[in-house]
Amino acid sequence: MKFSIKTLIWTFVFIALIIVGVMAFRPKPIDVETAKVSRSDLRITVREDGKTRIREKYIVSTPVAGRLSRIELKPGYEICDEKYRIAVILPAEPEMLDVRAKAQAQARVDQAQAAVKRAAVAAEQVQVDLDLAKAKYERAKKLIQTKAISRNEYDVSRTEFLSLTQSTRTTKFDEEIAKYELETAKAALLQFSEDGKATGQPFEVFAPVCGHVLRVFQESATVVSVGTPLIELGDPQNLEMQIDVLSTDAVRIRPGSKLTIEHWGGERPLTGTVRLVEPAAFTKISSLGVEEQRVNIIADFDEPKERLQTLGDGYRVEAEITVKELNNVLQVPNSSLFRNQRKWHVFVVENNVAVMKEVSIGEQNETHTEVTKGLAVDEDVILYPNDKIKSQTKVNRTN
Repeated sequence: MKFSIKTLIWTFVFIALIIVGVMAFRPKPIDVETAKVSRSDLRITVREDGKTRIREKYIVSTPVAGRLSRIELKPGYEICDEKYRIAVILPAEPEMLDVRAKAQAQARVDQAQAAVKRAAVAAEQVQVDLDLAKAKYERAKKLIQTKAISRNEYDVSRTEFLSLTQSTRTTKFDEEIAKYELETAKAALLQFSEDGKATGQPFEVFAPVCGHVLRVFQESATVVSVGTPLIELGDPQNLEMQIDVLSTDAVRIRPGSKLTIEHWGGERPLTGTVRLVEPAAFTKISSLGVEEQRVNIIADFDEPKERLQTLGDGYRVEAEITVKELNNVLQVPNSSLFRNQRKWHVFVVENNVAVMKEVSIGEQNETHTEVTKGLAVDEDVILYPNDKIKSQTKVNRTN
């Protein structure tokens, strides 16, 4: 049988149409973005907002009643002399004090004397604890070099030493304040004569410590009673951080945990160390109106004071607290994981085909998750898998 050229042409056209039809109805590969399964260190953190606060503040109050003269101090003013006169209290008419007030002044003297003794005992106890912690820390520094102790034991001894070092500064401050309050109480008692009448002499209030004026509570001249707050003093560079976290996160945070501060206004992040996890929680209403149990975390800056000059009391900080560090673990990006039949899965690309694999996961941070079973190093996993991707779906890598 002979075929004409026309028949042959139509045969080729028919075959071409079949091929075009098959190609048209054949599913096109789906474009996907992939990432390699890798081994590296994984840092587990808790990220929460907090604020700075001055570690030691002192509110100067009036020890006697009377007419307060105008206070000329302004917030930010630096007081370098502990004998700097803050305010003057003039006798009120007809008398500034009476017999009953004298008895109260004598009671405040007795109370201040007891406070001085209590502060001295507390300082001695902290010094004893510090000497012990220093000896343990010195031993730990030697043992960690020979790997005779774990890194965790070394961190605990170091944190205890640093915490008690800070406590000695606090107890010294408390002791100085107690002595100042005793002197002030004695000075107030001298405003009385033997018969309990007021001497009529103006009473001068001096600065208890060197520092900056943080707040002025009573600026204008007015009549004040005993215990009326006048000004607040503190050192703006002696800062610490107060970060409130969920109670479920607080149980994972330990004293000595490292943290970084970002978005605080400076060019580079700041570093710090957790000093205290407060033992009591409190209730706080979230932005969504949900009641949450929160716990305050107190942390110290691990930075020179020069880097903290632009910070002040009550400034917002965004802290990222390290709760665990895993070394050389298998991990994948969080965006590659999805749930299927209540189990975790990923899509792995093999020969440009998506293959669904079940995986077991461990710890997780904001970007990556530890994989304990189901994957191997250098496998390609699909990021952000959508509903169009099924097992054995052909895919096309876009990265």
